[in-house]
Amino acid sequence: MHIVLVHVHVKPGAAEAFEAASAQNAEASRLEPGIARFDVLRQRDDPARYLLVEVYRTPDAAVAHKGTAHYLSWRDAVAPLMAEPRSAVVWDNVSPGDTDW
Repeated sequence: MHIVLVHVHVKPGAAEAFEAASAQNAEASRLEPGIARFDVLRQRDDPARYLLVEVYRTPDAAVAHKGTAHYLSWRDAVAPLMAEPRSAVVWDNVSPGDTDW
């Protein structure tokens, strides 16, 4: 699995628009064969901060995702809503057991 955690900080008043665009992107992303899981989380104690949890079956699936129409649409829609550039960290699952989400 290729896991990407994307940190997003949105501008004041931009949460609703960010969530709407992100919900559309997440729904379409979950239909991609290379994506095992795609979640959009909002931080409880700071509702202007979000975490996108993207679990890909392979690193190539992550590359393919960035070429999809829904990702490109999301990227362009949320760019002006961000208080700072989003950041991402790539992770590997090292726990034993079933990792085929």
